[in-house]
Amino acid sequence: MKAVAVQAFGSPEGLAVIDLPDPSPADGQVLITTEAIGVGGVDTKIRSGALAAYGFSEGHVLGGEIAGTVAAVGEGVDTSWVGQRVWAFTGVGGGYAEQAIAPAATLLPLPATMSAVDAVALGSSGAVAHFGLRHAHFAPGESVLVRGAAGGIGIMTVQLAARGGASAVAVTTSSAERGDRLRKLGATHVLDRAGDGGEDAPAGYDVIIDIVAGADLPSFFAKLNPNGRMVAVGAVAGEPPANFAMEMFAAFQKSMSFATFSANTVPAPDRHAVTAELIAAASRGELDTVVHEVLPLEQAVLAHQKMDAGEVFGRIVLTPSGS
Repeated sequence: MKAVAVQAFGSPEGLAVIDLPDPSPADGQVLITTEAIGVGGVDTKIRSGALAAYGFSEGHVLGGEIAGTVAAVGEGVDTSWVGQRVWAFTGVGGGYAEQAIAPAATLLPLPATMSAVDAVALGSSGAVAHFGLRHAHFAPGESVLVRGAAGGIGIMTVQLAARGGASAVAVTTSSAERGDRLRKLGATHVLDRAGDGGEDAPAGYDVIIDIVAGADLPSFFAKLNPNGRMVAVGAVAGEPPANFAMEMFAAFQKSMSFATFSANTVPAPDRHAVTAELIAAASRGELDTVVHEVLPLEQAVLAHQKMDAGEVFGRIVLTPSGS
C-alpha cells in the first residue's frame, strides 16, 4: 500500500510516499480502507522534528484522524463493523496511508448524509473545541475570544461558543475575508492578530481560547476580565516566553487564570460520546464543517507547505487515489 512517511525532519520536502505491506489488525483493532485523512497542526509539528523528544523518529507515518470503510477486524471486535463507513482516531500516526489501523473503541459510524471528508474536518477538532470551552468553565452569557480562529479547532470553538449562548464571540484573524467567513459561523467581532480593532468589541473577555500561543501570548492577559480564564489548546506559533505568567501577576487583583488543555486528559468514552454528538449535529445541519482543500495523498508535501504558510482556512484533507 502507499503511505506518506517523514523521511527527514524539517521542511515539508522531508515527506515521501513509500510502499508498505498492508497492515493486519491485532486484538481490539480494525483495518480501515481510508477515504479521507485529516491534516492537523500536530502533523506539522511531528514532521518538523519539534516533537522528537516525545519518541517520534524519522520514518514515522503521520496522521491520527481518518474516515473510510472497515475492511477487517481483529480478535474481540464485532464482525458487524466490516463494511461500515466510519470515522476513527488512529492515535499518534499511521493515518497517511491507503490502509490504516485504529482501535475499535474509537470507531463512530458515519451518517449516510455525511461524507468522509466532512467527518475528518469535524471530528477531533470538534472534541478539542468542546472540552476546551468546558475546561475554561464557559457559561452562557459570557464573552469569548478565540485567538487564531481560522483553523479547524478555532472554527469549531466559534460555532460551539455561539451555540452555547455566548454574549460575544470575538476572533483574531489575518484578513477581512477570513473575518467575514468567521462572522457567518457565529463570530460577532473580528480583531487583528494582536487582538485589536473590531467595532464595538468588548474591552475584555471572560474566556480566551488560544490556539496560537507563541511570543505574543502574554499580551492577551490584558484582554481578560476580572476572574477571566485563558486556556491554551494549541501552540501553532510555539511556546510562550518562559516568564509569560508575570503579566498575570502584574494584574494580581483581577484574579485571572491560565491553563493548558489536551484532549488526552479526557476519558476516551467521554471524547467518543462528544464526537458522536457533534457528527450527528453536523449531519442535521446544525454545525458547519469547513474544508479548505482536498488533495491526493501523494500531495502531502503541498498540504504541509500550505499549513506552514498559514494559508489554510478550515481543514486540508488528503484522499488516497483509489477512494
